[in-house]
Amino acid sequence: MGIIKLKNIRTYSYHGCLIEESKIGSDYLVDLEIKADLEESAISDDLKDTVDYVHLNHIVVEEMAIRSNLLEHVAQRIIKRIFNEIETVSKIKLGVSKLNPPIGGDVEAVTIEMKENRK
Repeated sequence: MGIIKLKNIRTYSYHGCLIEESKIGSDYLVDLEIKADLEESAISDDLKDTVDYVHLNHIVVEEMAIRSNLLEHVAQRIIKRIFNEIETVSKIKLGVSKLNPPIGGDVEAVTIEMKENRK
């Protein structure tokens, strides 16, 4: 088994429960960690034998572009789509951070983390 990490995927998205958030948008960071069998690709040196991180990034960016009220909802969509599209992924850890959230204080970011194993 091996781990592939994509750190600080940056998006500008429109998530949140406030009307302003759906119109103005905000900056987000996504951290993705997947677990998969990387033994074959380590030997073959062939992209077809591994989890393509370009594909992972594409999934994150596309799902972040679909508005959600809650970060948990967009995170679950990302997780579900990765499991549906990439059968060699056995475990996912995902963090979605909203930078400068509108919560009435000086807060750099709010982050939700979700972990899921393939069922």
